[in-house]
Amino acid sequence: MLRDKLEALRLNGVDRVVVEHFNQTFASQSPASFVERVLVQGLHTRWVMVGDDFCYGAKRAGNFAALKLAGEQHGFEVEQMETIADPQGARISSSAVRSVLVAGDLQQARQLLGREYTISGHVVHGAKLGRDLGYPTLNLRIAHKRPALTGIFAVRVHDLDDSGVAWPAVASLGLRPTVDESGRYLLEVFVLDWHGNGYGRRVRVEFLKKLRDEAKFEDLESLVTAIALDVTNTRLFFASEPGPATRQD
Repeated sequence: MLRDKLEALRLNGVDRVVVEHFNQTFASQSPASFVERVLVQGLHTRWVMVGDDFCYGAKRAGNFAALKLAGEQHGFEVEQMETIADPQGARISSSAVRSVLVAGDLQQARQLLGREYTISGHVVHGAKLGRDLGYPTLNLRIAHKRPALTGIFAVRVHDLDDSGVAWPAVASLGLRPTVDESGRYLLEVFVLDWHGNGYGRRVRVEFLKKLRDEAKFEDLESLVTAIALDVTNTRLFFASEPGPATRQD
């Protein structure tokens, strides 16, 4: 999610980020137009670092050599960053991260990212169905139309209060096919042994283990039975997990 990417950049010392909408107009720019409009006129660029497979402009027509030549013409420096690889030599990239998230491999995602995969957002009001079923949830809207990660997970929730405690929880990220036909993705989180009011708070959900894929059940009774099993498996997961429950910032 964009908010989480911006936060990760901030934590790594980046002072300013420019977010550009990648629409048809932007995508159709020639390499020369991209340099002139975005780098020179828009950002007043003096120094650029790009990856070793960087391409730009319509149909990926511009490459590192073209950008370096453009820099000489417009007065900015261009440097190239070598590929970042894991200990086995495999390339670490956003595509690689998305691939392991689609597969539900959170351990591999953790190795590629150097941290747990997280989603943050504000807690919003929902239909209150979880409360009626005995499992009240925190609801976070998902802006992405097709999130890479879907299913039921053991998670930790940060920033529910000011104590610094990271609360163990069960999370459902998906379409909720048993109770919702809207086609909208939602992140629902049932926090174990917590009874506060999280509405309006911005929380951070840290994904630790995938429990199962999302499923459509025949009735609410079957859904409740599955949720109860998810809670049991989450408790077993945290019982076997070493380390403190408090946030480490």
